[in-house]
Amino acid sequence: MKKFFKIALWALLALAVVLTFSYLWRQNSTPETRYEIEEPKLSDSIVKKLVLAGTIMPRNEVAIKPRIPGIIAEILCKPGDEVKVGDIIARLAVRPEIMQISNAEQSIRQARLNLEQAKQVFERDQKLHEQSIVSAEEFERSKTNYEMRRNELRSAEESLMIIRKGIGLSNVQESPTLIRATVSGKILSIPVKVGSSVIQANNFNEGTTIASIANMRDLLFRGDADETEVGKLSVGQEMLLSIGAMGEGRHAARLEYISPQGTPSGGATLFEVKGQLLNLPDSLISQLRAGYSANAEIIIVRETGVMTIPETCVSYRSDSTFVQVVTSQEPFTSEERYVRLGTSDGSKVVVKEGLKQGERLRGNQIFNR
Repeated sequence: MKKFFKIALWALLALAVVLTFSYLWRQNSTPETRYEIEEPKLSDSIVKKLVLAGTIMPRNEVAIKPRIPGIIAEILCKPGDEVKVGDIIARLAVRPEIMQISNAEQSIRQARLNLEQAKQVFERDQKLHEQSIVSAEEFERSKTNYEMRRNELRSAEESLMIIRKGIGLSNVQESPTLIRATVSGKILSIPVKVGSSVIQANNFNEGTTIASIANMRDLLFRGDADETEVGKLSVGQEMLLSIGAMGEGRHAARLEYISPQGTPSGGATLFEVKGQLLNLPDSLISQLRAGYSANAEIIIVRETGVMTIPETCVSYRSDSTFVQVVTSQEPFTSEERYVRLGTSDGSKVVVKEGLKQGERLRGNQIFNR
């Protein structure tokens, strides 16, 4: 009985050794490598695109500034309102300086004295002229001087009125205290509030912007092209815009401007490009906002009737390109061959030389899961 158990134990031990070696051999043995088989596509087409990031902006944006300094007394519009030329946007309250008022009042007093003196001379010469004592020429001279002094007084009085109220007797309808739209369009922003002090533009200051107005029916895409890309662009090329805030739709545009001078940015040189948005429906115009981000897709190369292969079939060595042409599937064998390639869109590439119709190529390796 003991002998039987002893033999059985040795048999189990031998079986375990055999199974262990068999398992290890299977683990270390290399399975046959399998690959996808690709065939060149004949009479295919390929399109190479360039994508630029940028923003939507109006072609012309006008800053409305006051003609006199003052304080915002009332704002009659809000951002988003449509205005026409001449519409009142805001009203100013004039706050004159004491020195200005004092100088203007002094000018009035001086003008009155000059007028009184000129009046006396005129009335005297008039009587003498009637008596033929003073010549007509001298009389006309005194009359002209009298009229000039009267105009000087009116001018001084109007200057004081303008300083105090911001409006003169001769320009009631064109009061500088009323801030009017100089162009028609949509108000984009009103950066001031009631009570804000504003000044007019002059040689030393650009003035306070009361409102920005733009025609939102004439919109541009503005982006930047890298120096490696700008040489592929030309004015008149068609563009397709994807506006992130407007969903998945794409909108037609045309490239109309490429900057002749680049701007260094982050180690690269960028060139400004602009494209005009075309055929915008009213429903879209009402939703568009200045500053929306957008991507412009520009076709820079289009080829038809060409032979193409997947990029995954190509291997690169130095400045040459090669493919593996399948010579047998069972067992799998292939040979390396030089090919001359053309345009690539990133997923497929044009073959100009090195392949024939019907030849098959080794593609990506197939891995067992």
